[in-house]
Amino acid sequence: MDGLPIRERMLALLAIGLAMTMAVLDGAIVNVALPVMAKDLAVDPASAIFVTNAFQIAVTAALLPLASLGDILGYRRIYLSGLVLFTVASLACALSPSLNWLIAARVAQGLGAAGIMSVNIALVRFIYPHRLIGRGVGNVALVVAMASAAGPTVAAGILSVATWPWLFLVNLPVGALALAIGARTLPVTPTSGHRFDGVSALLNALTFGLLIIGVDGLGEPAGRGLALAEIGAALAIGTVFVRRQARMAAPLLPVDLMRIPAFALSMATSIASFAAQMMAYVALPFYFQDVLHFSETRTGFLMTPWPIAIALAAPLSGRLSDRYTPGLISGFGLAVLSAGICAVALLPPDASALDIGWRLALCGLGFGTFQSPNNRIIVTSAPRSRSGGASGMQSTARLTGQSLGAALVAVIFGLHAGGGAAGPVAAALWCAAGLAAFGSVASVMRRLPEG
Repeated sequence: MDGLPIRERMLALLAIGLAMTMAVLDGAIVNVALPVMAKDLAVDPASAIFVTNAFQIAVTAALLPLASLGDILGYRRIYLSGLVLFTVASLACALSPSLNWLIAARVAQGLGAAGIMSVNIALVRFIYPHRLIGRGVGNVALVVAMASAAGPTVAAGILSVATWPWLFLVNLPVGALALAIGARTLPVTPTSGHRFDGVSALLNALTFGLLIIGVDGLGEPAGRGLALAEIGAALAIGTVFVRRQARMAAPLLPVDLMRIPAFALSMATSIASFAAQMMAYVALPFYFQDVLHFSETRTGFLMTPWPIAIALAAPLSGRLSDRYTPGLISGFGLAVLSAGICAVALLPPDASALDIGWRLALCGLGFGTFQSPNNRIIVTSAPRSRSGGASGMQSTARLTGQSLGAALVAVIFGLHAGGGAAGPVAAALWCAAGLAAFGSVASVMRRLPEG
């Protein structure tokens, strides 16, 4: 059956949208409350950061194993199981009496989020008819963009009227509603019948776990030696992991899909684009607050045009990708993103809100134009039976790019220590513009329409 009827399609998309909103929000919403959590749990701020890192590591390490399980057991089953685990873990987070309890609950919550993120694009392939897949992918991109943008605002709103456990308690009614709708409308998908490879899952967790921990540690000069050792261990284990996957017919790490040029180029453009966006997201608040001396509130408002522009562009570019060559649309979007970041890097010292706003809006329009067509190529260039692997790789590329972007900014700031914020911010922005330009070239190389 080529997609669901319209009513069921809209309800299924609502279920996916609610679950993805929670999963994406909880990746960032906790950051605002870390100082309060540290005080309430009587721990130092450095220890409280593990509340964020535990979630990120769990998500990244579990994405590909759960995507593989989606191919084996069905995407609906993995999605709903992840949603149940995420919701229950949210309650455990809210009731945590100690930091160790909270970290353990965040790991469980990250595993649930990985179940949601790993197969969401694969489900879109079965929810929408083939001719409208770009529209479906665009709608999911819209949800991710809006949830990412709303994180700090939602956290501030909740904390203004309630304590930090309510950051997690709000997930309970939303999760229950998403589960009720999803159980009725998400389609049952074919299963591959392959066996799950536990050894590969362990190698995957070690590779990505050590990589994320090492990359995060690059920003601390005192711990940079250990961070490099962790990255080296990740590369060594990853080499063994990749060689093992290359010998398998249905690998957990979809190296078979990486042999498809359009898929491989889509991974490269995705990592480059999310790294570029994260570099700008991390660097710009330092510029606004330390160079232009704006308040935190004003900084938050100044960043708003970027995600709003993504929300406007993503659905439109998704629809266009159903009619025109997606690679060219994505390449154009990344070229606009690169131009926008260059314009931000050239801001005058006395920049007004209007000067900043239109430049950030240009960045958002470029990124939103890129994202939906690129995701469409990822899901349609893979065989239908490998939709889970393609979906897992899409989320893995996003998280990897974001982690690398944040780490690059930390390294750049470390190299410019003591020289003020203007220099390192400019260096980070020019680096981000270069990454976006690289992604644009790689994207245009996918000239033939996929699927």
